[in-house]
Amino acid sequence: MSRLTGLDIGIIVAFLLSVIVIGAWAAKRASKSAEDFFLSGRSMPWWLLGVSMVACTFSCDTPNLVTDLVRTQGVAGNWAWWAFLLTGMLTVFVYAKLWRRSALSTDLGFYEIRYAGTPAKALRGFRAVYLGLVFNVIVMGTVSLAAIKIGATIFGLSPLATLAIALASVGVYATLGGLTGSIWADFYQYTVAMVGAVAAAYFAVKMCGDGGTGGTLAELFRNPAVAGKLSMVPAVSGPGWKSTLMTVLILPVAVQWWATWYPGAEPGGGGYIAQRMLSAKDEKNAVGAVMLFNFLHYALRSWPWLIVALASLVVFPDLASLQQAFPDAAAQFVKDDMAYPAMISRLPAGWLGLVAASLIAAYMSTIATHLNWGSSYLVSDFYVRFIDPKADPKKQVFMGRVFMLVLLLGCAGMALVLQNAKGGFDLMLQVGAGTGLIYILRWFWHRLNAWSEISAMVISFLVACFFQWGAPACGLEGWLTSGWRAEWLNLGAWKLVLGVVFTTLGWLAVTFATPKEPQATLDAFDRLIHADLKELPMGVLCMVFGCLAVWSCLFGCGYLIYAVGGTNGYGLGLGLLALSAVSTCVLMKLVGRTKLS
Repeated sequence: MSRLTGLDIGIIVAFLLSVIVIGAWAAKRASKSAEDFFLSGRSMPWWLLGVSMVACTFSCDTPNLVTDLVRTQGVAGNWAWWAFLLTGMLTVFVYAKLWRRSALSTDLGFYEIRYAGTPAKALRGFRAVYLGLVFNVIVMGTVSLAAIKIGATIFGLSPLATLAIALASVGVYATLGGLTGSIWADFYQYTVAMVGAVAAAYFAVKMCGDGGTGGTLAELFRNPAVAGKLSMVPAVSGPGWKSTLMTVLILPVAVQWWATWYPGAEPGGGGYIAQRMLSAKDEKNAVGAVMLFNFLHYALRSWPWLIVALASLVVFPDLASLQQAFPDAAAQFVKDDMAYPAMISRLPAGWLGLVAASLIAAYMSTIATHLNWGSSYLVSDFYVRFIDPKADPKKQVFMGRVFMLVLLLGCAGMALVLQNAKGGFDLMLQVGAGTGLIYILRWFWHRLNAWSEISAMVISFLVACFFQWGAPACGLEGWLTSGWRAEWLNLGAWKLVLGVVFTTLGWLAVTFATPKEPQATLDAFDRLIHADLKELPMGVLCMVFGCLAVWSCLFGCGYLIYAVGGTNGYGLGLGLLALSAVSTCVLMKLVGRTKLS
């Protein structure tokens, strides 16, 4: 606590109390029924849902991940998540309206309207436990790992103390207010988090001057530790350029976005993104929410994080300097992602409290979302579906709160096992490798059946386990990182590619070896969803212009920031922003031609 003044502590306490008030305010409405607790009565407007979606993905581990990528691969390394914009825009213009038409309670209910019989029931129940409990705990553990590092660098707390305080705080308002409380808290917390992110970037630049104060963007970008990290695309020359280009840019853009399942960027939509689409007033609000989410997620908030990450290379040039600055931090947690909270810890009084509160806000919004989302699976798709079908609304809400507590405990255990944000990110990509194409095709391709999805899950999980434990033992890792193979892809990229290939071939083989779903089930699904292939070309065209608008805005802002720092980027920056504006206008005209209710 020695890093915080009384003013900082006062700001943080006031913030925590205000969030709990929001949860208490929403508690009465949330307790009415399971639909109110998990879906806010399907009455949410697009602007509130869009901000809530982006707040869910704005966790305290996200700037840590960005910092890790920048320090190890440069700014271009962020294509690992920038590429998911393709998934997001496909969801906006093709799948958002289909999800809203389904009128489901959770996206897992999809399995029993698209597939038939025992395999569909088993798939729904298994996914409820697998995603709601197992996978959800991994995600929350990664987020809580960032909280541990924040606790160590800013508050001087041990990992156990950090987890106890953080999880207890978020547990109060998440269990009280349900989705309504989470969504309104998200709106408030996102505002605080963005103010904190911008303030952190401003002071991070100041730290890069002589004596650690008074720095400018020009000084930051001229620093030798930073100058080689500024490119937004990988270089096409120099040592190892082929591997870098393939791994950092080509693989994410060409394969990763459609082939892998990742929370918040699911191909075809899903998870808590689908939960919020299902809680929208109508199709227009569902589409508008996901569109707003993508603009805020990619174009608006990237650069404050990137600037802090670049500045950290000056203040903490290596892991040894981080360990020296925080000697009490456990060695397993001192990785490149720790540089972000380390930079925050150096902010002046008052601002430190505000930015610390913004990181707490980011943490709480994400954990609360995953608690509500995970417990909705465990209640609706497992408990009510298989254990107590006659459970009344009050009992469903009670069980939702019980499952939230179970998830909190599992999250704490996972956080103590992980070491860095990039490791958790790669683990989730590997486990979901090869499954993404099913989630895109299943709305339109009737040949897919329940066994397609079951086999994809099993194969991708087994492949991920093999690469985690079997590959090192049999010498495969050494073979993949030698000769021509090392020239084209690094080890992590090879694992992802092979995971996609083996899993995709596996579920395709199972699909054609097993019967098609009954025609009556498929006809009923089509009548409910109205998934018209004739509308698909327009949706894909909107997706292209949507990506062009967001990426042009993202990189246009970047080049203008570089220009302020002394580079020759004004013309390119303004040109890209103009392209973004034109693309947005074209997009709006195209959207006006689509059929939405």
